[in-house]
Amino acid sequence: MPLSGEAIRLMNYIDDVAVTLRRVLASAATLSADERAKVAEHLLNARPSVDEVAEALATK
Repeated sequence: MPLSGEAIRLMNYIDDVAVTLRRVLASAATLSADERAKVAEHLLNARPSVDEVAEALATK
């Protein structure tokens, strides 16, 4: 079954998020330990989380 335009658009958003995360990984080495810890905390507290989104997609 072919994907709808909306499904393709959402998959493109996910690709954009993956690119952003690769940039974060590449830049992490330039941060101090304290800065890395703060960025990590910020990432872990971001809502909705990847797990929440994946669960919503799997259950609806």
